[in-house]
Amino acid sequence: MATITTQDGTSIFYKDWGSKEAQPIVFHHGWPLSADDWDNQMLFFASEGYRVIAHDRRGHGRSSQTDIGNEMDTYASDVIELAEALDLRNAVHIGHSTGGGEVARYVARSAPDRVAKAVLLGAVPPMMMRGENSPQGLPPELFDGFRASLIANRAEFYREIASGPFYGYNREGAQVSQGLIDNWSRQGLMGGAKAQYDCITAFSATDFTEDLKAIDVPVLVMHGTDDQLVPFENHAPRAVELLKNGSLKAYDGLSHGMAATHPTIINADLLAFVRS
Repeated sequence: MATITTQDGTSIFYKDWGSKEAQPIVFHHGWPLSADDWDNQMLFFASEGYRVIAHDRRGHGRSSQTDIGNEMDTYASDVIELAEALDLRNAVHIGHSTGGGEVARYVARSAPDRVAKAVLLGAVPPMMMRGENSPQGLPPELFDGFRASLIANRAEFYREIASGPFYGYNREGAQVSQGLIDNWSRQGLMGGAKAQYDCITAFSATDFTEDLKAIDVPVLVMHGTDDQLVPFENHAPRAVELLKNGSLKAYDGLSHGMAATHPTIINADLLAFVRS
């Protein structure tokens, strides 16, 4: 397996496909998943001639099941080390959900020549939980419930998310894919329980307001209007307002997991933005 070792000794697994001379596109996965969640997009962009990279966040997938550093500052530092190790320049960084928070913090802190553009797809910025900068955010008790459910029965908790709100399979008329459900649970259970427990705080309680304000490169915000996990109104329009060079593309009726349920639509729009 391809890995790097960070300064604190954590092993970070990554996939790196395509010519090293091609423009890199870096994919950042959501909680509690892994780089595998981007397989469709990686295959698509590799076929279009891009270099595609995706890593398993520390504590997730095939990376070290570390009990330290499971917060956004360290996640972003890990990406900085990965970009340096692979010499990624002029890259497009695409982040889904928690991965969108990781992208926002990384891009805000990256060297000028490292990043060309960014995409926040169903992403957690500016902030999920109710707070000073997020008065319409979700109640803290919701995330307390997430933590309690993870402790009580992580496998059942993940099954309920994947078979319900993540892909919108709890909506009337939804076309349910058991394969997507099983793959979601598989990815989640590959990771470490401690890291995934800590990551609930990282994705829910981190305020990305200043990160978004600091980003200079073009950013595309993509969000489904029926996102039940990261509600559209509290995230997508607010993120675009904070960005210097942001644009919004809303997807009527699509879910949090729209990149998996509607890859043809999402991939075409991603490609158009990358090429623009």
